Amino acid sequence: MNGRLLTGYVLRRLGQALVVLWGAITLSFLIVQLTPGDPARLMVMGGEGGDAGAANEEQLAQVRADMGLDQPVILQYLGYLGRVVTFDWGTAYSQQRQSVTDVIGQGIGSTLELGAVSLLLMTALGIVFALGSVLLPTAWLRSAFQGVTVIGIAVPSFVLAIALLQIFSFQLGWFPAFGADGLRSVLLPSITIALLGAGTLSQVFARSIREVSAEGYVEVARARGLSPAQVVLRHVLRNASLPVYTIVGMLVGGIVSGAAIIETIFGRPGIGNLYVEAVSARDFPLIQALIVLTGGIYVLVTLIVDLSYPLIDPRVVSPAARRTR
Repeated sequence: MNGRLLTGYVLRRLGQALVVLWGAITLSFLIVQLTPGDPARLMVMGGEGGDAGAANEEQLAQVRADMGLDQPVILQYLGYLGRVVTFDWGTAYSQQRQSVTDVIGQGIGSTLELGAVSLLLMTALGIVFALGSVLLPTAWLRSAFQGVTVIGIAVPSFVLAIALLQIFSFQLGWFPAFGADGLRSVLLPSITIALLGAGTLSQVFARSIREVSAEGYVEVARARGLSPAQVVLRHVLRNASLPVYTIVGMLVGGIVSGAAIIETIFGRPGIGNLYVEAVSARDFPLIQALIVLTGGIYVLVTLIVDLSYPLIDPRVVSPAARRTR
């Protein structure tokens, strides 16, 4: 592998990741600027659940000073960038005026647990259904596997979550319906998220397997007498897996956004629930921190996926490969 090409590839991906992260930070800043009315008044009284007209001027002045709202917009933006870099997010008014950093620290562990288990299950199910739709011996079995994947794409997340709760928690009693206590409590919400993403993943993977299977070197492998399963497992999977890495990276964003619905339905504490509470209370510092956090997670996962491409297929770092991507 050419070292100069690889270095250029890595630097381009790092630059793209920084641009996307900067975009998320700027978007979180603009949310406050574009809010109709007085953001400080909405935030103070929204966080306390009171009448917005009852906020005293001393409180409002303090909030404006803390968030830099009493300065010109350009100075507000520069100050906000400085607070982002130093992780100084201020006060979460909807959470008993705790530090935003502390509030996120208390909820992120549960969401990361949910996301990690969901991603593992989603990837496993996607691969199994993709291989089944390609390798099963009869056409009706292959069609059945393909048909099942449509469910994950077509069914809304809240409908699937409620159905799984009704069957496996309320009727069978296999899993707890609510809370975040131990492995059993995370399995059902993780399965819900996994089923929603596995359909997309399996369809993309199956299509990639079929496209790679039409390549000339695969025909040579078949001519050597290898079985269909041996051809796919030995010669097709590696090259067919690149779109899977891309889709997995994209689905991380879906897991994070879907956590708000799933955590609410299953009564789990976490970042998703914090999003709902922060938006309801117009808690702008918490909303901004959550946007940057979720954007950062998405950027990090996508960057890891991009940097893993040359390990799977060294051709992706070549100029010719870049022109065809």
